[in-house]
Amino acid sequence: MYQVIPGILEKEWVEIERKINIAKQFSNNIHVDIIDGKFAPNTTFLDPLPFKKFTSDIFFELHMMVDNPIQYLKPFADVGFKRFLGHIEKMPDQEEFTAQGQLLGEVGLAVDGPTPLQAIKVPYGDLDCVLIMTIKAGESGQMFNPEYFKKAEVLSTANNPSTRLASSGLVIEVDGGINDQTIIAAKNAGANRFVSTSFIFNSPNPEAQFNLLKKCLE
Repeated sequence: MYQVIPGILEKEWVEIERKINIAKQFSNNIHVDIIDGKFAPNTTFLDPLPFKKFTSDIFFELHMMVDNPIQYLKPFADVGFKRFLGHIEKMPDQEEFTAQGQLLGEVGLAVDGPTPLQAIKVPYGDLDCVLIMTIKAGESGQMFNPEYFKKAEVLSTANNPSTRLASSGLVIEVDGGINDQTIIAAKNAGANRFVSTSFIFNSPNPEAQFNLLKKCLE
């Protein structure tokens, strides 16, 4: 099963809310990026509380490009977020993050574009998904890097004894530069969940862009 999820990366709540109100017209799922200025130079809106009025009707996943992402799990779970994706690059304890995330919803580990899969130390069977960045994390609107999604090919190869993907049911999610061309390449590499930010929201017709991405996966 393939899934397209609109992604939101913004500094101000007013713009986040505007995009939520757009996306909820055609998607039941939204991917929210948070950046703390330590993981990457950029900084986004970090307050979970305003999301509460939307989370009963929309499935929100949180993509944490932050230092020690475990500290953001409970605050965002308390307002209704249901999936938590933490970057391993600034994660002191992957096992603790995964265990805490499992208590609050679905949990996945995220790897930045240049980071090898070998940096993941938690068994894939303990994760709901792995998020592969197909750009250098931190800014929306970057160009898709085909070198980075080769990690999806490794994960999706069921014959690779290091993955045991067939038995684990691991979802491979990709994020960064996803458009109507790159989504096909990512799908062919083995990804099955696709986050798109600029391609959807920089259009005068976000719903049409969303539907175009879905059609590319048929």
